[in-house]
Amino acid sequence: MSGGMNLLVTGAWREAETHMDELTAMGHRVVFLRQESDPLPCEAEWVEGVICNGLFLHHPIDRFTNLRLIQLTSAGYDRVDMDFVRAHGIEIHNAGGVYSVPMAEFALCGVLQLYKQAEFFRENRKVRRWEKHRGLRELCGKNVTIVGCGSVGTECAKRFSAFGCRVTGVDIAPRTDAAYDTMLPLEGLDEALKTTDVLVLCVPLTPETVRLIDGRRLSLMPKDAVVVNISRGPVLDENALAQRLVNGSLSGAVLDVFETEPLPPSSPLWDAPNTVLTPHNSFVSDGNGERLWKCVKNNLFLGEKHD
Repeated sequence: MSGGMNLLVTGAWREAETHMDELTAMGHRVVFLRQESDPLPCEAEWVEGVICNGLFLHHPIDRFTNLRLIQLTSAGYDRVDMDFVRAHGIEIHNAGGVYSVPMAEFALCGVLQLYKQAEFFRENRKVRRWEKHRGLRELCGKNVTIVGCGSVGTECAKRFSAFGCRVTGVDIAPRTDAAYDTMLPLEGLDEALKTTDVLVLCVPLTPETVRLIDGRRLSLMPKDAVVVNISRGPVLDENALAQRLVNGSLSGAVLDVFETEPLPPSSPLWDAPNTVLTPHNSFVSDGNGERLWKCVKNNLFLGEKHD
C-alpha cells in the first residue's frame, strides 16, 4: 500500500464525493458505490481498502480476497463479520468519536424533554390552552448510570455532570476517569440500577450485550427512572420496557434505536406513555462531516504506514 490503495468508497459516507480529489492526491485509486446494495463498480478482488457502513451485508466479505483495510462510517462493528476480519488480519477502524457529541446532546435533550414535560406544553400550545404543570422535575442531584464508557458514554457523562448529576459508569474494563464520579465493572450493574434515576445505554452490540437490559434488570430500577437507548436496539428488551412504561413501573424512555428498524407500526412503544421516539437520528450533526474526514485521513495514513 506504499503507493496508495485500490479504494472502494460508498455513499454511506455522505460527503465522500467532495473528497475524491483529495483521496486521489493521497495516491489512492478510488471507485465510488452510491448504494451499498447495488452491484460493485469493480471486481471484488481489486479492492484493497473500503470506506463503508453496511457493504458486507450485501456483498460477502470473503469475495474481497485482497482486502487489507476497512474504514467504517459508523461507531459500531456489528455490520461486519469480525471473526473473518481477525482471522485474515484485516485492519479495521470505526468512526470513533465522530458522532459522540451530537449523541450525548441528544441523550441530555431527551431526558430534559421528559423532566420538563415538553410534550404537555407542546400539545397545549396547539389548542391555545394556558395551563401550568406542577410535576416538572430537575436533573440536579440525580443519579445517572451510563453503561458503556467509550467515547459516546464519556461525552454523555460530561454533560450530565455539568447539570449537577452524580454519574456512575459501568464498563467491561472499568478505569479511573474524571468524567465519572465512579466506574464499576459489569458485575456491578444490578446494584447500580437500584438507585438509578437515568439509565443511558451506550454499549456496542455484541453477543454478550443482546438483551443486556432485560425485564429483570428493568424491574430493579426505581419507578420514576428514565431509560435512554442510543446504542443498538437489541441491547434492550423493548417489550419489557413498553410493559413497564404502560403500567407505571418506569416514568419514561428516550429511544433512538430499535430491534427492528423502521419501528413496526405494531410495536407497543408507539403508544407507550412518556416516551421520546426518534428514527435512529441521534448521531446527525452539522459537525460530523469535518470529524469523519479527519478520521478517514488519519486511518488511511496509518494503513499505509502499516505496510
